[in-house]
Amino acid sequence: MFDRRLVSNFDWVLLLTVLLLAGVGIVNLFSATSSWQSAATPIYLKQLLWLSGGVLMALVICLFDYRHLEYFAVHFYWVSVSLLVYVLLLGKTSMGATRWINLGFFNLQPGEVIKIAIILLLARIFAKTASPLGYGLFELWKPILWLLLPVVLILKEPDLGTAMMVIFIAATMLLFAGLKRGTLIGLGLIGALVAVAGWFGLHDYQRARIRTFMNPEADPLGSGYHIIQSKIAVGSGGFLGKGFIQGTQSQLSFLPERHTDFAFSVFAEEWGFAGSFVLLFLYLFLIVWGLYVARRAADRFGLFLAVGVTAMIFWHIVVNLGMVIGLLPVVGVPLPLFSYGGTSMVTTMIGVGLLMNVSMRRFMF
Repeated sequence: MFDRRLVSNFDWVLLLTVLLLAGVGIVNLFSATSSWQSAATPIYLKQLLWLSGGVLMALVICLFDYRHLEYFAVHFYWVSVSLLVYVLLLGKTSMGATRWINLGFFNLQPGEVIKIAIILLLARIFAKTASPLGYGLFELWKPILWLLLPVVLILKEPDLGTAMMVIFIAATMLLFAGLKRGTLIGLGLIGALVAVAGWFGLHDYQRARIRTFMNPEADPLGSGYHIIQSKIAVGSGGFLGKGFIQGTQSQLSFLPERHTDFAFSVFAEEWGFAGSFVLLFLYLFLIVWGLYVARRAADRFGLFLAVGVTAMIFWHIVVNLGMVIGLLPVVGVPLPLFSYGGTSMVTTMIGVGLLMNVSMRRFMF
């Protein structure tokens, strides 16, 4: 029998915050692409379509008790890994990377799907294996192996940004689960060694991005062009901005990838510091509310599920904003609910659906 408490406890605050952010993103996409001359469906209308589909998926997810997902976490993980293998063998190649599966009406990016799979799997593991004194390094070898398999496959595409996101999400969930001091130091040292060794495994363009991050002016018309134009756009916005559809860097096509990776640069130029502050406040509120949902979760699985989804959104925000203002290398990470991208939007909304699901059932034991 349907429990009326589910309706009365529906998380309208979370949903409205997400819709407000996505709505601002769609308006920003309208501005960013207003000078484009194309007979195809406008980018902002496509984004609206993906948002509508994502909201529908989020509401459908709310109909099912999230605790049932614990039993399917491993199956979903292997399906996601299989998609990563498939994309390496038969995937669509674009701009030197093989990251997509062409479904005709939609290009699926398995790297986005694996983020949800890792969140579900680690939530299941930590829910079943509580360690009051913190996890030791030996106790973590299985979760680390579960994590390394998709990360290696993603790096083969190559997609350094998505691999970083998967690692950051898992690391955040590990910290919330609790680690012994020795384990934390050990993992830090291992991570540092892997990062140093990984430098030699990077592709030439990936190393160029990192060098550009250190000194973008060394190649202002080549590898440093993106970040230089982005910083000009953000800085030229001033306090109140240049006005809607009045940004020179975006409207005159100086700013590349302005509908995807550098969507925030367009917004900052047009709305300035004041508009950027409001947007960042909305993102901060979304992260804090996600942690609030986690704290009120009815069980450990719900707790880690909410923490994982919140970490996914948080790290996307941090890395994307770090990219566009020159604090981090450009690694192709979209700003959630803001940058154009069907798989990214749907994945984020699936995460939002999981958060709302946990919030709605906080009273059920």
